[in-house]
Amino acid sequence: MGWYVLYTKRKSEIRVANSLANANFEVYCPTVKEVRQWSDRKKKVESPLFKSYIFIRLKESNRAKVFGFPGVIRYLYWLGRPAIARDEEIDIIKDWLENDDYDAFEVNGISPGDRVKIKSGPFQDKEGVIQEIGSKRLRLILRDMGITINVRIKELSIQG
Repeated sequence: MGWYVLYTKRKSEIRVANSLANANFEVYCPTVKEVRQWSDRKKKVESPLFKSYIFIRLKESNRAKVFGFPGVIRYLYWLGRPAIARDEEIDIIKDWLENDDYDAFEVNGISPGDRVKIKSGPFQDKEGVIQEIGSKRLRLILRDMGITINVRIKELSIQG
């Protein structure tokens, strides 16, 4: 039994995950702590790692039960079948977040479209494609895992 990927309404990930968890579903909504800047203050907030996506572990026969919960839109599909994340992939994400490795990137000498191989951390030896580089964030597509990760830029630990 793997983890299905649920697509939720925008900014509803945590609320949907809590509702499903309260109904005894096994749910995982990875979150990161970010500092948000308002005009008069800064505040540390918890936000979902994957915008509009959460993971849920259930049997194939129970998949339709989630549509009774507000905020659930549909399952994510990959190659015509529901996308399923393996336990190992969920464990990698959990380890990555627990060790604060998501905060360890700095961009030098790479650009969107470049293929890279991650040299260290929980995604070690995974290959990806740089999708976008912002002033504070990097978006990397890990094709073999079927995911896109967004990370804060601090220290680069990839090879081109």
